[in-house]
Amino acid sequence: MKITNLLNRLRHPRQAKIPFAARHAEYSVIASADDEPGRPTEYLLQIGLQAANRARNISMAGVVARIQQPPFYPDIWPGEHYKLLAGLVEELRPKTVIEIGTYTGFSALAMLASLPPNARLCTFDILPWQGFPDTALKAEDFADGRLKQMLGDVADPEVMKQHADLFLAADLIFVDGPKDGVFEQKFLDLLGTLKLTKQPLLIFDDIRVWNMLAIWRQIQKPKLDLTSFGHWSGTGLVHWI
Repeated sequence: MKITNLLNRLRHPRQAKIPFAARHAEYSVIASADDEPGRPTEYLLQIGLQAANRARNISMAGVVARIQQPPFYPDIWPGEHYKLLAGLVEELRPKTVIEIGTYTGFSALAMLASLPPNARLCTFDILPWQGFPDTALKAEDFADGRLKQMLGDVADPEVMKQHADLFLAADLIFVDGPKDGVFEQKFLDLLGTLKLTKQPLLIFDDIRVWNMLAIWRQIQKPKLDLTSFGHWSGTGLVHWI
């Protein structure tokens, strides 16, 4: 009976009881690293460590000031990824940053604060930023043209074709889409049709969330799980070479 119960839990892991209390908890998987494709390179290790070191001294006060009530996520680090995102921008000094998933604008604002003066940050969503009730963005954030929102589903071949030149110019791409088990794979497949000669760094959010496990595991390009210095639900770096 005990073996049967264990097998049932393995087949249906969401039915097992989580053995501790937390504000938000989900099931994930631990898996061997020796047979995982896309092993981290010296470049990724160096970028990850240096960005994490920079994150230690980055203030998110400007973003937190726009949040009406706790939890003040941008100030939580490690555990949230906002300081790490800013640290990666500081370290890489990118000319073109793309964000997939505008939502409340926290991530865009975190990266914008570290963005070089002559750089641009283009954030994609299917809804205008004003349509999110908890948005931290303001019209003045877009005034100088360094931050721009693009409307469209980049998992749609026609949308990707329309913005191909932008992706070809990208130095850093932050992928924070719906994590529905479909979007991210379609996006990766479309990205693979482009010749990204700039070899950008991709940041994937929520790589330890159930729907993202297989997608992250199967990426063949050099990658690094940086969750301990990023988002509690998973942060991963991919060097698109």
